[in-house]
Amino acid sequence: MLTYMDYLQNAFYRATSWDPDNSYVNLTATARALLDFPTPRGLKMDLSSLSTPKFGTSYSLSNLGVVDGSVSYLYSSLPLHNVHRSEEVDLHDVTMGYRQLEELRSPDNERFWEVWKGGVRVDGRNTLLFGRMYLPASTLEALYLRRMKPTTQFRITGVSDGRLKSGGTIMAMMQHDFGKWSGEYLYSTDGALIGARGLYNFGRDPRKQPNPPPRTSDEKAVGRFSMGAEFYYGILNKSAGMSTGLRYTTLPTHPNAPTTMTLTLTPLMGSLSATYAIKAGEAASFCSRFDFNMYSYESDLSLGCEVWRREDVEKEDFAGVLKARVSQTSGIGLLWEGRLKHLLFSLGAGIDLRRKDQLVRAVGLELQYSS
Repeated sequence: MLTYMDYLQNAFYRATSWDPDNSYVNLTATARALLDFPTPRGLKMDLSSLSTPKFGTSYSLSNLGVVDGSVSYLYSSLPLHNVHRSEEVDLHDVTMGYRQLEELRSPDNERFWEVWKGGVRVDGRNTLLFGRMYLPASTLEALYLRRMKPTTQFRITGVSDGRLKSGGTIMAMMQHDFGKWSGEYLYSTDGALIGARGLYNFGRDPRKQPNPPPRTSDEKAVGRFSMGAEFYYGILNKSAGMSTGLRYTTLPTHPNAPTTMTLTLTPLMGSLSATYAIKAGEAASFCSRFDFNMYSYESDLSLGCEVWRREDVEKEDFAGVLKARVSQTSGIGLLWEGRLKHLLFSLGAGIDLRRKDQLVRAVGLELQYSS
């Protein structure tokens, strides 16, 4: 389940009309949500609040052998009116599952962002600030996010920890989203890493054709084919890497069950991965992934699913979701997420069938309350 601060960051994206799904880094987001979901370890409790539409706080306490926790603060220059308390939030907004992509939209006209007063332009650029302090380790995380214009976003993340080399690391990223294609350029102080990645969507260009043409009964199925790649190079350690990927996904106008297929390749490592996910109705999704290494000939097959439970047969709201996955290498993962009165909860366990002496690797429960 997403943390409260991740939920607020997604609310900022919606408020500023930024689409995080139109990025190469989220090319396989559906498969990761159904097959790589984390299971809780130990007991964890989060207490959060949006005290004003622009300021949020979150306090976390966990017990995994030792008692530790964190304190988080978030500020948004844009009021976040699309945020709900834990007792009324839509569970689909705080759980990661099948990602139904929408039609590509044209970026806003930059002139619509201008605000004039007395002949002087007074509009600013929407900004989000976030900080988290882990206790008692005193590790600090920080995020600076700024919308430069309708097609551009600037992002800086940093970690300060005495256990890390040089005491911490900072990564700066410039992101562009033109609808038809997107690009990201990054630099990290960890090894003086530079990188670039991009995603291109075939078919309709929303800048030239804002609205998709009406679909008739004799037209072919409506879907989107995307292709992307990334490249990075470490200046200090003189190491490089790259990957490329393809994705086909059906759109909301598709008459049959939503489907997503991806194929990714990492040439230098020899890794090939193919996924297939389908949403079989409103309450169930299934996914499979086949991984193969061309150098070692090792392979792995992973299967996963999610099943949603309604609060009442007569209501449209969902009360929870059960996730399960099985893999030849990582074993079995079970996760139950939902709402109990005013609390959101995540109950999960990891099972390793290869270890007869300790089948259950980890069991955990996470509770969240927000006001």
